[in-house]
Amino acid sequence: MSSIEKDNSITAAVLETAQGLHDLGFIDQRKMREYELLCEEPLPQYTSENIRNLREKYQLSQTVFATLLNISPSTVRQWEQGLKNPRGTSTKLLNVLERKGIEALL
Repeated sequence: MSSIEKDNSITAAVLETAQGLHDLGFIDQRKMREYELLCEEPLPQYTSENIRNLREKYQLSQTVFATLLNISPSTVRQWEQGLKNPRGTSTKLLNVLERKGIEALL
């Protein structure tokens, strides 16, 4: 068993145990959400090319793309020029956009 498979099986076991404890009332919803967040896959890093391709896929201007992500157009420009990298909530929103499409953010 590779270390990745081992990590995934351990994570799955922890989450399954936490879910069982939640179902029995020993873990509240807030604590359960914390376990779920700990078990999530790490978010990908978005390069300037990834961001530009994602924006162009939906045929959005930098201004509209910025509005969709609740950031400034200058931030989008800086991302696409490789001067800055998205972090935090912006990375999560880019990931949602990439996985689920623009409808998930509207």
